[in-house]
Amino acid sequence: MIDSARDGVAACALDGITREVDSLAPGSDLTRRGFVVGSLSAGFAAAVAPVQAQTMIVTDAAGLEAGEIKVPAQGGDMPAYRAAPAGRTGLATILVVQEIFGVHEHIKDICRRFAKLGWLAIAPELYARQGDPSKYGDIATLMKELVSKVPDEQVMGDLDACVRWAAAHGGDTSRLGITGFCWGGRIVWLYAAHNPKLKAGVAWYGRLAGDPTALAPKNPIDLAAAVGAPVLGLYGGADPGIPVATIDQMKAALKANAGPGGRSEFVVYPDAPHAFNADYRPSYRKEAAEDGWKRCVAWLRSNGAG
Repeated sequence: MIDSARDGVAACALDGITREVDSLAPGSDLTRRGFVVGSLSAGFAAAVAPVQAQTMIVTDAAGLEAGEIKVPAQGGDMPAYRAAPAGRTGLATILVVQEIFGVHEHIKDICRRFAKLGWLAIAPELYARQGDPSKYGDIATLMKELVSKVPDEQVMGDLDACVRWAAAHGGDTSRLGITGFCWGGRIVWLYAAHNPKLKAGVAWYGRLAGDPTALAPKNPIDLAAAVGAPVLGLYGGADPGIPVATIDQMKAALKANAGPGGRSEFVVYPDAPHAFNADYRPSYRKEAAEDGWKRCVAWLRSNGAG
């Protein structure tokens, strides 16, 4: 019980830690930094050890084309994980945005789950210009030394680069969706306000509000009126880092959105903590995770992204 509580609090203190911005000057061209990480890590990030193997879901790659790719982006080639049905083209495309731990085995498995259902799934390592998240042994240091130094502007550009890659490698980007977890859940909302061609998004326990910084000048609640695609928000009512009150504030802010983003919806699982879909961690809640996955797939398909 202690481990589970610690896991939930730490996992979503994650987005609440003050971002350090001294390594990048405000106003600089943030997307042109070179990549310092050239390939994806194997296994799980050190900060999540020990892995809870008894609940961990493992999706095989039978019938899939799955593995690491290089995505041309500003500053060089970005490592990413791709999974898709083998030998098929014209596939609905889903961007899978990492937790704070980067593209480790859980995120790769999520990609394979989508591919088994017919999607081309791409998970880019969005920290690759700043460092390797798999090497950090604790969440606080990972946040301070790496995650806090990743600019939103850079992330938006890298996701755009993945869309271009998908269009050239069998993806139908007219059926584009995005989903993300924790840190990536916040990014889903931002990308829905950034890319007008996005059809739908699913944000899993992503932070909605917070203090602006030079690298993260706006949060989802600030962009609610600009969200251009319907987003399904999947949240835990027992998440100490994302109070239900902020979800209510986001709902109210979305009422000013007269476009597709105004159709965004929320599902709050009352007893679920942060990271309830992370089947390799003590925070995992099987019932909420399975229900959330079904809703995720249905939402994407019903909104033209599947």
